[in-house]
Amino acid sequence: MATVIDRIELTEGGWRDRHSALRLAVRAARDCLNETGRTPHDIDLLINAGIYRDRNLGEPALAAMIQQDIGANPETPHAGSHGTFSFDIMNGSCGVLTALQIVDGFLRSHSIDCALIVASDANPGHGMSERFPFSPSGAALLCTWTDDDHGFGRSYWASALDERESFSATVGLVDNRNILRFDVAATADIHLANVAAHAVERCLSESRRTIDDIDAIAAAPAQPRFRTALAGQLGVSQDLITIANDEHMHTASLASSLNDAATKVGAGGQLLLVAAGAGVTAGAALYRV
Repeated sequence: MATVIDRIELTEGGWRDRHSALRLAVRAARDCLNETGRTPHDIDLLINAGIYRDRNLGEPALAAMIQQDIGANPETPHAGSHGTFSFDIMNGSCGVLTALQIVDGFLRSHSIDCALIVASDANPGHGMSERFPFSPSGAALLCTWTDDDHGFGRSYWASALDERESFSATVGLVDNRNILRFDVAATADIHLANVAAHAVERCLSESRRTIDDIDAIAAAPAQPRFRTALAGQLGVSQDLITIANDEHMHTASLASSLNDAATKVGAGGQLLLVAAGAGVTAGAALYRV
């Protein structure tokens, strides 16, 4: 018995939405619902894991705006009627894994039947960022519960003090405008891989598995140097590790690698989900396709 992902839908930014994380998330959500034959009314829980959004918007929660735009019970529920609970989480490239952990708790308690996770990032545009490093992209994952022996396992986390500030993103006033700026250390991928390896070791140990039981690893971030470093830490071939094809994808990158890895191994395949991000924080979980 576990949480299963019925569908993963990915979107890329075109000329209309390359500066709108909201539009990317809405398009991914609508496509995901259409492909599964679901309606927005079916969604009990909507979690947005995206970080970089339109005009560096802080409030309201982007999840509420996505809920409104796709028509997922946006009105205040009447007594005895169905509603949708929505909120944002912000955990960088670990965001989708964090959202899966939260969704699993809701589904496991049977307080909901259907959840939608969305993640998207886009350059806020109009001179609001310096050297924005991420591609405009989005993802949506539709999650339900199964009584079978496949699905999502427990998440395990590890962290380390990042004295070198491997990655930072700040918004500050420049010429009376809020500008988003980034600072990335050359050794960032090494630090992320080190902490990710600790999360993997804990996950496998407490699940009574070994790396030899894993058919594929779906990892984020999508940096090739991260994959190389992680493979070295785990003592596996880089071919075992799937990352997003676009190395500049951010919060949607785990959804992309998970989609590709699940397709590669097929039904019954044992996946290991690994995500690492600024902090340094990393998480790992098993997923039976």
